Amino acid sequence: MFERPVLVIFHGGTGDGHAERMLAAARVAAARNTAQAALAAGFEAVIIATSEPGEFAPVLPGLLIDPDQPGEPFDFAARLRGIVARYGLQKPATMGSGSVPLLGLDEFRLVVEQLEARDPRFVTNNFFSADLTAWTPGEAIERCGEFGRDNLLPRRLRDDAGLASVILPRTTATQFDLDTPSDLAVLSLCEGLPPELAEAAKPAAAAAARYRTFMPLLCDRTMQVVVAGRVGGSQAWQYLERETACRVRLFAEERGLATAPPGYRARSILGFLIEEVGVERFFHRLAELGDGAVIDTRVIEAHLGIEPSREDRFQSDLLAWEAIEEPFLRRFTRAAAEAPIPVLLGGHSLVSGGLMALNDVAWAENDRRLGL
Repeated sequence: MFERPVLVIFHGGTGDGHAERMLAAARVAAARNTAQAALAAGFEAVIIATSEPGEFAPVLPGLLIDPDQPGEPFDFAARLRGIVARYGLQKPATMGSGSVPLLGLDEFRLVVEQLEARDPRFVTNNFFSADLTAWTPGEAIERCGEFGRDNLLPRRLRDDAGLASVILPRTTATQFDLDTPSDLAVLSLCEGLPPELAEAAKPAAAAAARYRTFMPLLCDRTMQVVVAGRVGGSQAWQYLERETACRVRLFAEERGLATAPPGYRARSILGFLIEEVGVERFFHRLAELGDGAVIDTRVIEAHLGIEPSREDRFQSDLLAWEAIEEPFLRRFTRAAAEAPIPVLLGGHSLVSGGLMALNDVAWAENDRRLGL
């Protein structure tokens, strides 16, 4: 039985495509770095729940590997409940291997501090779409209804188990995730990364060239950028208004798409425009709205009813249209790569924590350029 906080990191389902494996390697590096930070901050142990235990050799002190059972379909809630019960976790925390890779010692110490409190509670980085959730007592998870994904866990802990909520401050470190290659491209631009994580981000450096073209726009009051997708409404708007110099044209739509009920039909204003004018003219119209654009492509895909493979999506994030098999996404990505303005493609993480991290890097480079 573990009396002190223990972190459970899930890693698996990585795929065999080139872009998938590139991201998987980065997530392993992120998980190892996260484990070291958590242990240094006071976590008693870190458990890696994985279908690929060999990826984590050599095993660090304090790191336990809990391999998936071969042949069993993955059920996140059942797997997490099983780990909590089997190890007797009194103060568990859980996250994915690519979640909040910039989270450091101070943030993990804050989580430990909250878990050591006497009152039942949970801690999360995002109540409505969690990447990191910690709670006490551990057995509260048995009172939670079903949750197929980790981002639903805070709502279950509050509504079903009756725990009080503690939300971590909204910073780049608590909001940035490593979900897609676009996030890896952003990470490759960040300074001061731990050596293993910096090395894992290098394969995305070529794709990051377009991000370098985009970044100066954020620091220029004469410029305007378009941000479209599952953007977090008022919080994202306030951040962009406060932390960027440019004007921002924001299209926030389809929040909660990942947890929508079966049969839900997404609708996107950008999707409607693409249907009306086609992808090539769409990007020319987009250039009339802004000097650069950041687009969550999963919303457009859902609107159009296309379901590309994960490898195709990841190649689209890299703007590698030649490697994409799905016909629409191949054409769309090529048009984005050839657009008259810099266009960045990705998922939800790109238009949330990814954009925050990109803005941090942009201002650091801007200040250096000005000698500040």
